Amino acid sequence: MNRMMIGMMLLAGVAFAQDPTIAQRKENQQDRIANGVKNGSLTPKETANLENKEAGLNKEIRTDRKANGGNLTNNEKKQIDHQQNKLSRNIYHDKHNAAKQKP
Repeated sequence: MNRMMIGMMLLAGVAFAQDPTIAQRKENQQDRIANGVKNGSLTPKETANLENKEAGLNKEIRTDRKANGGNLTNNEKKQIDHQQNKLSRNIYHDKHNAAKQKP
């Protein structure tokens, strides 16, 4: 196992320790985006847009946790859940809108 894999596993472990639902959804959505890239159902522009939205949400989560001693308030969790739902719908829409990568 290389160092990068071990580092990723440690980071994932920290994220799961803080809030398993948010971390699991984040991982699942990244997998869905990667699958869309792999099968051609996401264009590069759609992929970049989704990744930017995901990065923005991740930054917001880090900022919220930093402001609250490493935890999220219930209201923040509710808002993050809402934003993850919206991102999930965006992923679905982009994967099913008939736009395809050019070979």
